[in-house]
Amino acid sequence: MVFESTTQRLQELGIDFMAALERVRKVATKTPITYNRNLSKKYQCEIFLKREDLQIVRSYKLRGAYNMLSTLPPELLINGAVTASAGNHAQGFAYSCNKMKIKGVVFMPVITSKQKIKQTRMFGEDAVEIQLVGDTFDDCAIAARAYTQQHKMTFIPPFENIRIIEGQATVGLEIIEEMNDVEVLILPVGGGGLASGVGLAFKTFSPATHIIGVEPEGAPSMKEAFKAGHPVLLPKIDPFVDGAAVKRVGDLTYSICSSVIDEIELVPEGKICSTILKLYNEEAIVVEPAGALSIAALDHYADFIKGKKVVCIVSGSNNDIDRMPEIKERSLQFEGLKHYFLINFAQRPGALKEFVNNVLGPHDDITRFEYTQKTNKTSGPAIVGIELHQSKDYQNLIENMHFNQVDFKEINKDDTLYGYLI
Repeated sequence: MVFESTTQRLQELGIDFMAALERVRKVATKTPITYNRNLSKKYQCEIFLKREDLQIVRSYKLRGAYNMLSTLPPELLINGAVTASAGNHAQGFAYSCNKMKIKGVVFMPVITSKQKIKQTRMFGEDAVEIQLVGDTFDDCAIAARAYTQQHKMTFIPPFENIRIIEGQATVGLEIIEEMNDVEVLILPVGGGGLASGVGLAFKTFSPATHIIGVEPEGAPSMKEAFKAGHPVLLPKIDPFVDGAAVKRVGDLTYSICSSVIDEIELVPEGKICSTILKLYNEEAIVVEPAGALSIAALDHYADFIKGKKVVCIVSGSNNDIDRMPEIKERSLQFEGLKHYFLINFAQRPGALKEFVNNVLGPHDDITRFEYTQKTNKTSGPAIVGIELHQSKDYQNLIENMHFNQVDFKEINKDDTLYGYLI
């Protein structure tokens, strides 16, 4: 879809920003835009955070879900509505169904965090039923659409609908209401609903703003679509950043994003985890992986944003405390502080003590040690996890192992081995 101007684009799509803002404000909080002193000092610019993590359902998704449901004719909602979601859209949908007294059915991946499932039930109360299907959003979306047809209900997609996009656009409208001189806008990209809506809002009212979309490295759906010139189906994705991990972006969201997003950046999952921990420890801000995407990308744009006014959209805070050990683990590995080895220790007394005394540095710590079973009677090599004080200590550790003739294999450098053993 190609448009000659932003005005024509809005007319063709049937978007009415002000009407959407009026509808959405009946249920959604106008979230604050806060100046972040620490980030601004670090990057020598002015950085503001649009705090959608403080939304009533702890993410921006309520905006699109309610906007679409509230514009549907009553006859389409007689039998109720169905959606598929990795968690945040589910909560916005559930809250909206409860508010509008609509029967709702939510399909979520089996791996969805307990916290997001619990929150969806809480917001939906008796109005919503939850079904857990598949390992990814795309898997449960297929099941949800089949269920919708079977029960003659109405499907409320998480991103591929103009009313959803129009609702998410209100995040951008609120930023523009308060700040008319934003030079750089950084936002997360999953299916593309937020990026489409906010991108359209900025290109309409603040066309000079440079817009950067950020995806997790393990789910580069929009990045690959930009490369190919059309949406593509990724054969596999890393579902860790569940709020932004889709195998295929929408046709509609791609067509809009390709004309309003200036560039797409990928951020490693480990970097996202490090950002989550820093935000918690240094700013007392709790974010989910997708919510950390925009801030995690700042290092890459340090030179570009220097001296500029920058807004990062913090999209959500639905993070389960049970995920924190994995988040810390991924962060440590990304920072080069956590390493795993298969080590064949000599079968004699004192071998482990020699390893500790001669190989490990003064601040190195063994965080995991277990023998693998070789046969029913003998043990195989040991799995040894070592946490370093500084990443530069790694080279000294490897040199010490070679010098002391330790028989070892680095598990971190073998994805198959790592997936099987760790």
